[in-house]
Amino acid sequence: MISGGDRMAQVDDNDDASRDASTPRDTGTLGKLMVLLDLVTHSDAPLRFTDILALAGQPRGTLHRQLGHLVEEGLLEIDAEGRYAPGLRLLDLASRSWARNEFRLIAAPHLAALHRETGETVHLGVLRGSSIIYLDKVEGHQPVRMYSQIGNASPCYCTGVGKAALSVLTADKLSELLRSLHFNRFTSATHMNAETLLAEIRDIVSVGHAYDREEHEAGIRCVAAPIWSDDRSFIGGVSVTGPAYRLSMELLQAWAVPVQMTARKIMDEMRIRLGPRR
Repeated sequence: MISGGDRMAQVDDNDDASRDASTPRDTGTLGKLMVLLDLVTHSDAPLRFTDILALAGQPRGTLHRQLGHLVEEGLLEIDAEGRYAPGLRLLDLASRSWARNEFRLIAAPHLAALHRETGETVHLGVLRGSSIIYLDKVEGHQPVRMYSQIGNASPCYCTGVGKAALSVLTADKLSELLRSLHFNRFTSATHMNAETLLAEIRDIVSVGHAYDREEHEAGIRCVAAPIWSDDRSFIGGVSVTGPAYRLSMELLQAWAVPVQMTARKIMDEMRIRLGPRR
């Protein structure tokens, strides 16, 4: 097991998953189609053609053809008022991917055990670019409305799982990611610059766990621990989350050890079941 100091000495990631969906990608037709899917699926409401045209920055004729292809394939749907929304085929693809995700299956019994121990909501997430993608969620006995849903993305700099994941990046990768971050204020506690975030990451490395102190959602706290593969090709985390009125910082500190133990058990099983195959 690599020590915290060694992790910071080495301490990135793939490209920035939280970049604006309209950022040009040099990937030809497929890349342009993915931009459109990103725009529509991440919008809070269905988009009209003119909305997508303004966001995508593509020629009107090309955009019309591409949207038509996506509708024909069932990846997008268009309603009677000409508004585009995610298609049912996306749900089918997502459900199949989720059901067959081996890492999620490995983690599931450990998440359930942590949920039984704490009674609160347990999350499993993976770092993609500068975002945390939630792969699984076990609801607490008294669930409260939270942003997190399976498949949702949250910024790494203001979530417990995100900051825990950042703590196991190599130094070069962490520096690269911090330079790419665009900080948005979600609450009065949100980090708004790389300097304060880096200072907290150093603390996380020393103790092995992270907190969300109402940084992403007011009234929501969590404690999280990192999960990673030996080659750092996979980095994520596990957390216990709940309302601030019920989860005092003292209680979260007491749960830090069970959360870290859960992360370690998941990693141990990952090495056994997902290790090199002859």
